[in-house]
Amino acid sequence: MLFILLFFVAHWYLSLFMQTFLQHRYAAHGAFRMSKFWERFFYIAAYITQGSSYVSPRVYAIMHRMHHAYTDTEMDPHSPKYDDNLFKMMWKTRQMTVNIFTGKLDIEPRFLKNLPDWKWLDRIGHSNISRLLWIGIYTWVYIQFAPSAWWFLLIPAHILMLPLQGMIINWFAHKYGSTNFSMKNTSTNLFKVDIFMMGEAYHNNHHKNPSSTNFGFRWHEFDPTFLIIKLLNWAHIIRVNKLVPIPVSASGQVVLNKPVDLNQARNR
Repeated sequence: MLFILLFFVAHWYLSLFMQTFLQHRYAAHGAFRMSKFWERFFYIAAYITQGSSYVSPRVYAIMHRMHHAYTDTEMDPHSPKYDDNLFKMMWKTRQMTVNIFTGKLDIEPRFLKNLPDWKWLDRIGHSNISRLLWIGIYTWVYIQFAPSAWWFLLIPAHILMLPLQGMIINWFAHKYGSTNFSMKNTSTNLFKVDIFMMGEAYHNNHHKNPSSTNFGFRWHEFDPTFLIIKLLNWAHIIRVNKLVPIPVSASGQVVLNKPVDLNQARNR
């Protein structure tokens, strides 16, 4: 039982870290730079940790940039305002992912700038053979180590890991939670302390400053991914474009009436 629990938790956090680090903060927003060697290294890490739910960083970046440009409008790739339920929203997101990957969707040039791309690995990661292979690996692990058949109910979560993580933010963090910033959209901060989603749940903060490396603004808003980014930056594995402190008052509250422009330029 302990091995299965560790396997599930490791898969959750490793795949989530690669999603927020590579696909989101790097590919979509260019919050930091890295050499081609390290880019390929993290590509491979994303493929291994995300397995059957792997999404090309290029495809992810395009769709996420569209989300920021069209948030809560009919052109938003995933908006609770225009989808009746979360399953319909996620199906729409999947169809758009496929259409972007296969080139069936016309993309505005502004969404195509400075995109990382590794066509060879993306073709493998998006292939049915690869996805079935990873499903087979997850199933084999449970056959070997699960103490009872009930544990097999976790296998679908392994198979759909990235869609599940995306659903939490794209649905619930646009319907529930609190806000630090008044925005022209429904983005919220889903948790007060976000260990479960490694900082991704500070979605209102993120919509305010999309290219910031740190999604936590208030003193209690802990972004674990930001700490790892700082470590990688210190080790010269990546180069954060700009580290600018969030303006806060003497009481430690975010100063909401001051504009914050963090890491907007991407110098690849």
